[in-house]
Amino acid sequence: MIQTSTFSAFVSRGALNPAVAFKIGRAGRAVAFAGVLLPLVMIGALKFTQIEAEALRPLISNTPWLAWLYLVFGETGTSRLLGTVELATAALLIASLWRPWAGIVGGLIAASTFLVTVSTMFAIPIWEAGSGGFPWLNFVGTFLLKDVALLGISLVILAEGQARSFQSDAA
Repeated sequence: MIQTSTFSAFVSRGALNPAVAFKIGRAGRAVAFAGVLLPLVMIGALKFTQIEAEALRPLISNTPWLAWLYLVFGETGTSRLLGTVELATAALLIASLWRPWAGIVGGLIAASTFLVTVSTMFAIPIWEAGSGGFPWLNFVGTFLLKDVALLGISLVILAEGQARSFQSDAA
């Protein structure tokens, strides 16, 4: 009974109305945007350090569809290539606030980046064997799982860039 009356009081005070919902939605979109942008910038910059190049080794070398990068670019070159892509993607996402085409290109690159990252979960061990395996994730699994959400947000940015592009073409 207390929960129902608390909820009723919350609703009657106007906390649930379209204007508030719109503001919450805008805040959520801003947080989601920052949630994609910050990892791209911070982890992208780390890709230029030896520590990050070494941290990538088990992920890339144990993923058959990525291991070729080491043959072509070497460990340091691969890390720097990935960092360049991540920083360029972040720049495009920032530009997407003003330019719909940047949202399309940046959203597409970000979605591709996170799709590739998520795909590594199918090639490397992500289950904690000591805890009984599935559904208990190990450190690598917990690190990679967040990229599912980042993939989804990147697809939203891509779709919004397309929608804004169509709107500006129609105007």
